[in-house]
This record gives sequence, structure tokens and C-alpha cells, in this order.
Amino acid sequence: MAITAGGSLNSVPASQKQTLSTNYIDFNQDMGWAQQYLPDLMEKEAEVFGPRTISGFLSQVGAEEAMQADQVIWSEQGRLHLSYKGQVTSATGGADAGSGVSNIAQITIQDDIDGNVGSGFTAANHGIRVNDTIIVSNSNGVFKCLVSVVANAVIDVLPYSQSALAATSTAKDTTILVYGSEFGKGDSYRAAAGTSNTTDQRGANEPTFKTFANKPIIMKDYYEVSGSDTARVGWIEVASEAGQSGYLWYLKAEADTRARFTDYIEMAMLEGELASTTSEVQGSTILPGSTTDAANDAGTEGLFSAIETRGNITSGVTGVNAATDLAEFDAILAEFDKQGAIEENMMFVNRTTSLAMDDMLAAMNSYGAGGTSYGVFNNSEDMALNLGFSGFRRGSYDFYKSDFRYLNDLATRGGINAAAGAGSAIRGVIIPAGTSTVYDQMLGKNLKRPFLHVRFRASQTDNRKMKTWTTGSVGAATSALDAMQIHMLTERCLVVQGANNFMLMK
Repeated sequence: MAITAGGSLNSVPASQKQTLSTNYIDFNQDMGWAQQYLPDLMEKEAEVFGPRTISGFLSQVGAEEAMQADQVIWSEQGRLHLSYKGQVTSATGGADAGSGVSNIAQITIQDDIDGNVGSGFTAANHGIRVNDTIIVSNSNGVFKCLVSVVANAVIDVLPYSQSALAATSTAKDTTILVYGSEFGKGDSYRAAAGTSNTTDQRGANEPTFKTFANKPIIMKDYYEVSGSDTARVGWIEVASEAGQSGYLWYLKAEADTRARFTDYIEMAMLEGELASTTSEVQGSTILPGSTTDAANDAGTEGLFSAIETRGNITSGVTGVNAATDLAEFDAILAEFDKQGAIEENMMFVNRTTSLAMDDMLAAMNSYGAGGTSYGVFNNSEDMALNLGFSGFRRGSYDFYKSDFRYLNDLATRGGINAAAGAGSAIRGVIIPAGTSTVYDQMLGKNLKRPFLHVRFRASQTDNRKMKTWTTGSVGAATSALDAMQIHMLTERCLVVQGANNFMLMK
């Protein structure tokens, strides 16, 4: 069955500075504006494209908070436990006189468990210390060892169960995990290789932090209607996005402008991208930019960009086969297990992925079952359903799924996805619910913040969350312009904390 769109649809608003008949709702192409002079003609506008808003996405999953600086900076603590990738470079290379053993296996630390060499971690500044007990795992087996020497990136280890470790040939083929320590009676910390245990020289492990920043962007729009046209008396019944109805005429176009601007705000928070130092945007004079001051750089980091850069990406749950989709979904859970294991998560997916999830859950005969807590909705299943969410539980995770119209609508991401290749289309996002603890550099203390939230510029004198003002000579005259201009402005950015707990479905 083929599905064909209706023809002659004036679906895309035009950028018009003049007041023309095409800017207004017309009842009859032949009689035109005259129809609008009849107050008793109450035609009802048809919203042929359905509700034209994506409002609610950020309000449902995030929060909003004021900021005063040019950028927001936050620090996220790294993993609590010490785990690294390395290589057993020698089975007998070490020789520590203090240990009483002449041939000791040596392991060279090469990376942390997340592969962050060059991003705040170097092999030489690992946290393994003398007298730590470690697990060493590679293709030769799993071994428990005692650390006897630490010399920058190289550590000497004494196996508990055998005389030596076998050397390996491939870089980063060995995983090392610190699981504790062991000291002798009356023993103090070892000072250095080959020295006696007489001085307390065991260094303290400091928590590691990664610092991230984002900057707000300024967005503007306006609507204009001439003074003469504001005096016309014509009525039409229109339906608002909230389902209310009333009789307006020129303000309908203003309402559409405002609704479109609201959508732009949210789309910018989703699609925003920071300009690279070598980009044409950064090098142009259209926007003030500086390669030395991040606060003046063009662009802002949106949700999709943040997840692609710092989060997880999956190509699973495609709807090809319900059994296959279940295995792919369980692989997503396994990845979450490796990260923060946040129990409650929001899913915003396109229609195809949503139906694939429904088929997958139906095959298990467990849709909406399994003890879903609905904690993010104040433990109210009715509230979740009223907001368009369906809850289900898999393993130890609760998910609240909602169709995301932005990914379906042909005039928004739906059209972009249709034109993009298989690996570029965005099918959905999985966002952790709740809060995480971060260090706020502006306030100088640890704070609990939602994983996803918006920061907007505001002070005691000016709140730029959503400003609206009117200029012109209509109403309270501010200029000689024979028109009413309604201006809209916002300055805001998105903060994606703990992006390692987010998942982008492509």
C-alpha cells in the first residue's frame, strides 16, 4: 500500500516583512479578505499537520536554572576504583632487593579502563601503589598478585599462585584491577624500590576529575503586523496547542511565530554544535568568536553532539526481529552496567523504533509489567500515561518510553533522517532520570544536578530565559513605525552531566 501526501499544501511559513494576504488565514480563495469582515462567519481552522510543537521534551526530562557567567563549567569525578589496561612486558625483568625475590614479573600500564590516555590521564600517573593487591587478567588466565615496585608506568608484581607471569605480545591485552592491599605485622609503607619499610611514603590517591563547559547562545525572532491591519475586525476560531479555542485573527500568526520560536529553542538544545577553531563559522565576522576564549566561541553543545562525543551510541533495536531486538536491548543494558547503572531512564524514540520496542516486549508478554516503579512520575502510572509514556522493566532498569514527534515529523528531524544514510539517522535517545553530584566551579562546592538540564542567563536586572517585548506605534507607542513588532529572545545552553550514562540510537 502506497501512502501519498496531499497536494498543494502550504506547509512551510514564508519569511515576510510585509503584511500580505498570504500571511493570513483565508476562508475562500475567490472572495478573500472580505470573508473576514463577517463576524457571524465562524469557520474552524484545521490543523492539517497536527500539533506543531515539540515542547515538553526538556521539561519532562530536565530542569532549568539561572546562570550569570558567559559559560557554565562543571567537573565530573572519574571512576572510584582503579582499573587499567596494560601488558606483561617481562616475566623475569624485575629485581627488587627489598622483596627478597630476584625474578619478578613486570607489567607496563598503558591506559585506563576507559581509554583516556591524553585526556587527563597518563600511564605514569596511575594510582597503583606498593603493597596493593591486584587482579591480572589476559589470555593466559586470571591471577592475583602483590605489587612490590612502582616505577612510573612499570610495576613489579609477585603472583600469589605461581612463580611468575607469562609475558604477552600485544599492547593493552591485560586488564589490571586493584582489589585491596596486604602488609606484614608492624610493617609501614615502603619508601622506594630496594629500601626498608621505615618511612611512611605511600602516596595518597586523589580523586580524578574531568572538567566540561558549555556556553549559552542568543536566539531571536519577531512578528510584525501593520497598524492598519490591526484595526481590521475579522474573526476566526482557532485551536491552541493546549486544546483551548478562541476567536482571533492577526494574533494567530503571532501565536504561530511564538510556537515556532519555542520549537527552535528546544531544537537548538538538541542539535546545537560547538564551532571548531578551524571552521568557517568561527573564522567569520557574523558571530563574535575567539580561538583563545571558549566563552566567546560560536555555537553550543546540544544533546546529540554531547552524547556522540562523550556518551554511547547503539545501532540496536531495529525491528528486524523481536528476538534479535531483545538481545540487542540487553547489550544496551550491559553497557549501562559498565557505567553508572542508573536505574530509571527516559526513552524518546521515533515511530519505527517505538514499534520495534512494542513488538519486542509483546514477544516477552511483559509490556508494562515487571514492577515498574514510575518513580520519576511520583510513582503514578496514570501521570506517566497522561504524558504519553509507557513503562517497562528489564533486569534492574526501569524505562519510560515515549514516541518523539521531532524524530518523525517530515518538517523536522524526520525529514533529515529520511535523507540521511543508515548510520547517520537518529532514531532515539535514552536519558538517565534523577540527579548526579558534580563540582560547580562558579559556586566552589559539590551540588546535585539533573543529568540533563538547561541553564539560562539571568540577573536581578534582566531575565533572559524567555523575553518578549513590543515596539512600534500600535498600543504603547515606542517609535514612529506604523506597525506592531513583537520581539522574542532567549539566551541558554544545555548541560549534559554524566554523558557516559546516555545512549544515542542511530
